[in-house]
Amino acid sequence: MPHETQPLFRDPAAPLADRARDLLDRLTPEERLSLLHQHQPPIERLGLAAFHTGAEALHGVAWLGRATVLPQPVGLGATWDVDLLRRLGDLVATELRAKHAEDPAVSLNVWAPVVNPLRHPAWGRGEEGYSEEPRLVSQLATAYCRGLRGDHPTVWKTVPALKHFLGYGNETDRSATSSNLSERTLHEYELPAYRGPIEAGVAGAVMPSYNLVNGVPAHTSGDLLAELRSWAPGSVAVVSDAGAPTFLVSVQRAFASHAESHAAAVRAGLDSFTDNDADASVTLDRLREALAAGLLSQDDVDTAALRMLELRLRTGELDGAADPYATIGPEAIDLPEHRVLAREAAAKSVVLLHNDGTLPLRAPERITVVGPLADRVLTDWYSGTPPYTVSLARAVADRYPDAVVEVADGSDRVALHAASTGRYVTVTAEGEVTVSASDAGKETHLDVTDWGDGLLTFGSVASGRLLTGAGWILRADAERVGGWVVQESFRRHHHADGTWSLHHVASGRWVRVQRGSGLLAADGTRLADAERFTWRTVASGHAEITRAATGADVVLVAAGNDPHLGGRETEDRTSLELPASMAETWRVAREACPAAVLVLTSSYPYVLGPGLPGAGGTPGALVWASHGGQEVGNGLVDVLSGDAEPYGRLAQTWPATEAQAGDLFDYDVARQGVTYRHLADEPAYWFGHGLSYTTVGYEGLRLVQDGGTTAVVTVHNSGDRPVDELVAVHGLSPDLPVPAAARQLLGYARVRLTPGALAEVPVPLDLGALAVRHDGAMVLQPGTYTVASGPSAGDLRVRAELTVG
Repeated sequence: MPHETQPLFRDPAAPLADRARDLLDRLTPEERLSLLHQHQPPIERLGLAAFHTGAEALHGVAWLGRATVLPQPVGLGATWDVDLLRRLGDLVATELRAKHAEDPAVSLNVWAPVVNPLRHPAWGRGEEGYSEEPRLVSQLATAYCRGLRGDHPTVWKTVPALKHFLGYGNETDRSATSSNLSERTLHEYELPAYRGPIEAGVAGAVMPSYNLVNGVPAHTSGDLLAELRSWAPGSVAVVSDAGAPTFLVSVQRAFASHAESHAAAVRAGLDSFTDNDADASVTLDRLREALAAGLLSQDDVDTAALRMLELRLRTGELDGAADPYATIGPEAIDLPEHRVLAREAAAKSVVLLHNDGTLPLRAPERITVVGPLADRVLTDWYSGTPPYTVSLARAVADRYPDAVVEVADGSDRVALHAASTGRYVTVTAEGEVTVSASDAGKETHLDVTDWGDGLLTFGSVASGRLLTGAGWILRADAERVGGWVVQESFRRHHHADGTWSLHHVASGRWVRVQRGSGLLAADGTRLADAERFTWRTVASGHAEITRAATGADVVLVAAGNDPHLGGRETEDRTSLELPASMAETWRVAREACPAAVLVLTSSYPYVLGPGLPGAGGTPGALVWASHGGQEVGNGLVDVLSGDAEPYGRLAQTWPATEAQAGDLFDYDVARQGVTYRHLADEPAYWFGHGLSYTTVGYEGLRLVQDGGTTAVVTVHNSGDRPVDELVAVHGLSPDLPVPAAARQLLGYARVRLTPGALAEVPVPLDLGALAVRHDGAMVLQPGTYTVASGPSAGDLRVRAELTVG
């Protein structure tokens, strides 16, 4: 038989565009149309397997079982470390390839990173972003994408999709609200976050946001998508967010029919519809209707299908042995080097906000760890299943094996006596909940944690699990707070007679005792239906903290949020303040032990009230970290002990008051005077703030013209410990015809300084950051600018003038 020539689309050496075009030409119109849904069917005659877009990989592989869990992106942003982000991206890509090797249905198109700037700390998804400064976001996202993409010239290890384009920063009514962006806000604040990874060619896709932009749904904002694509060296696929195509009609009411909305989305540049889960028929029927009505042409479909084929070809799907990543097997999960890197990331994301000399710890003989996060490791919605976890308390015990370590989570242990039956809520070891015990024995004991905003969780002593309303009949068998709709949180209502009723938050129903069975059920529709409980405190959490902390050499107060409560996807924060219950835990602990450290682990900044470290001269040390994944405890203790120098620096300002953060729904940061760029008043902690265990002096700054502009900053470590200093350089604008930001990050570098070391640190400057949008273009206005550097954006100690002619 004559030798059959290999089809062009199967030739790994051929240009990507040529391969995709050759493959498209071999497809029927119906096969091409099928590529426009998230779930694409196999085309067996050409050897194409079934394919779907989307694997979650925000800070580790999520929703696919056991995988390395890294710190939340808001914590990774605090590292200001592009090399670290690249290495983490490579780790995640390796583990996703391992999942793909085990199950080829696992997509190599990753829906990460999130590059929305952290404009407002009340945004529920702030944990997913890197920084309030879009150019820092862009640099960190580019590095993470570079790791995800890999370094092979043609085959991508994974294909990252940037989220969420554009102007997305509120969860409340997120699919109905319009983010109204002035030309200046759009071009000076929103778009720069996306430009870096797109221009670098390390992001192969982008996902539009749920919201509207200036009254137009983001999913049909063709001009914005075209501008983004104009930056790219290659094709960029556009994949919808889940359910968003249907929302164009059902929520946003921007179109009279789904055929019209789907046609408009494709014409605007949308390539893949993530809608109706795995059922592609609904989307394809709507597109067929649009084609039949002349709302959409075959050329429109072909353009979208071609981009989807290019995305797939980038993964090496048809390259066989020429795919350099095909040798990664299912065993490449939780590798030893992944554990080391996860710990490095956890430690580097820790920020020392305030220190009265308590830190670093000095070989304590007795350590007390208290608070709701003392012995808990919490993960968020976009986390995988960690192969192991190390809590703060465990890490302390491991680090100080000869010390006495006591742990008290500060929860009150209660028993609930039901007025209707005269008996106590009772839990079996298997988690069955009845109202049956006549006495308040161990089987009736519940540990109550107050997470703020009235949200409570109840942990059963008998079952070792949380009370949950997931099945209507209450059980105590939940291992953790979690799920798209949290079933483990309750609020309590105080009656005038001193009794309490419980309200199950997820169902909106009141808890009542069923007649006959004695079971607890969350099905009361009226407060009058609710059971009334007498709340007996069996053991006081505050008393236990006092007992444990009294006589200790140091007390670590572990407070913060549960990532599924009080701010997350679908839910903005109702308050920026540290919950009163946690502030009181701090006060109780510090009164018992003056050497105290408040260790905040949270998805966002807090407004810190009186009586907390640093406020009004209150003694104590204050440390912040995001939820750091499986190594969170080790990362914290590495810094607290001084084994690692404090490395993190805030990438998001901590406001002094709620009002200082501005209006969550107003996207004009300049008009509001928000973010570090525009603040007029002193915040609690500035962008870039973070202390070390030594003293770093800023002793000079000079500008060098070397084909660009470089600031050379002289820094001196006058202390007796090494330091990893972040040398950030800002531009301060003069009075200009078009007013510019008060301060603007121009560049940064990290430098390791040994004790006594003096260094001149070169920092290349991006003067384009000083440009403003005017008359349809970015303009760098003539004038004399000030270039300055110091420990934070609000503490700029050395300066030089820069004249722009």
